[in-house]
Amino acid sequence: MTLNALKIITEEQVSKSIKISSFKAYDVRGQIPHEINTDIAYRIANATAQFLSAKTIVIGRDIRESSTELAESVALGLLDAGIDVIDIGLCGTENVYFATGNLNSCGGIMITASHNPSDYNGFKIIRDNAKPISSKTGLKEIQRYAESDKRYLAEKKGQYKKLDSNKEYVAKILSFIDSSILENLKIVVNPGNGGAGEIVDRITENLPFELIKVNYEADSSFPNGVPNPMIEENRISTSKAVMKNKADMGIAWDGDFDRCFFFDENGEFVEGYYLVGLLAKSFLIKQKNESIIFDPRLTWNTIDEIERHQGKAIQCQSGHSFIKQSMRDNNAVYGGEMSAHHYFRDFYYCDSGMIPWLLVAELMSRENTSLSSMIESYQDRYPVSGEINSKVKDTNLTINTIKDHYSHEAKSIDIMDGIGMEFDNWRFNLRASNTEPLIRLNVESKNDASLMQKKTKELLDRINRFS
Repeated sequence: MTLNALKIITEEQVSKSIKISSFKAYDVRGQIPHEINTDIAYRIANATAQFLSAKTIVIGRDIRESSTELAESVALGLLDAGIDVIDIGLCGTENVYFATGNLNSCGGIMITASHNPSDYNGFKIIRDNAKPISSKTGLKEIQRYAESDKRYLAEKKGQYKKLDSNKEYVAKILSFIDSSILENLKIVVNPGNGGAGEIVDRITENLPFELIKVNYEADSSFPNGVPNPMIEENRISTSKAVMKNKADMGIAWDGDFDRCFFFDENGEFVEGYYLVGLLAKSFLIKQKNESIIFDPRLTWNTIDEIERHQGKAIQCQSGHSFIKQSMRDNNAVYGGEMSAHHYFRDFYYCDSGMIPWLLVAELMSRENTSLSSMIESYQDRYPVSGEINSKVKDTNLTINTIKDHYSHEAKSIDIMDGIGMEFDNWRFNLRASNTEPLIRLNVESKNDASLMQKKTKELLDRINRFS
């Protein structure tokens, strides 16, 4: 992109007040063009400049067809406000996080809709040191500026610069592992036609891995389905490739690759929850007494692994802004959510979809064992339901009614995030979604899969009465 390519937003457009429906709890996301377009992109960028009082802002974009045009409008909105723009081009969300921190920039804007369909796009916005901006820490203010009829036009426009930050980014990613101990692992890698492929190639250039590439070419039309391995049908291609090639494990990413998903050598999908305990272990075997942050949905295996390896287990409300702040407050080396978001102190407390699979490969090499062997011990000790979503008419009424029903039996009740109720040999968490009109249930037990299944059915029967 060059300055000459920037589309001019007319004075008439920017002088009108509008309503923008695409602001969510943690980012901006919507359908092209009525919820997200060049005018809205310009407004949001200009509003971000006003909110941050910034000097420099990093921008990057994913592989979606609409991202280039939106990035041009974002750049123009910042430049008009007198902000210097550092454009790192095609990248993943974590590249913007890293560049913002590494370059001491005042903020960053990533143009992406992550795992949403191809006709969606959006913006993830951060401040200095890659600190998140959510609805509770500035997004609402940015929305108010963006919707108004006021634009900030500086007397002197900012300067625009392109920058390839991948060399420093790859070096940082590789610093998390001891590459000298890595075994010659065969790994299936599936970016889902998103943007992860190029980065995987650069990271593994000097690593002893044999890569089996699936849906590897970046394609904004997503010909093999949206890059979202949380959808079960989207897991099939990775699973089949693992089994066909007798690979040691499989990795799949979402579109902007800030999340990665694991498959063991049998092609079985690994629940994200168990990865939190595994990654906690990977840090604690190197350094004892480190703090680990985890979310309240499923906890027993994570706490067990942290305590087993002499770490400090700290629970935190779900959501990346809460996790990142708690990590900062506690100097935590790692934080994990069962939704496949993994955060790292030495990566500006940000989430990465590249660091986790390298840490797992390192652990497999160090212990000379398979991924399934490590995960099966967790599954046996603490069987889980996996997260089950239900639509209900009133989430608060549902949660309170469930709480009232079980409170007389519960050994403890946790209200940090929805309700968590613990009993002798099982526990559950029930919470309303922050991003969708859903209620989310997680159930776990101690060494008793049948009890977990029984209680899951029992809870779902009660929840369904409110649908």
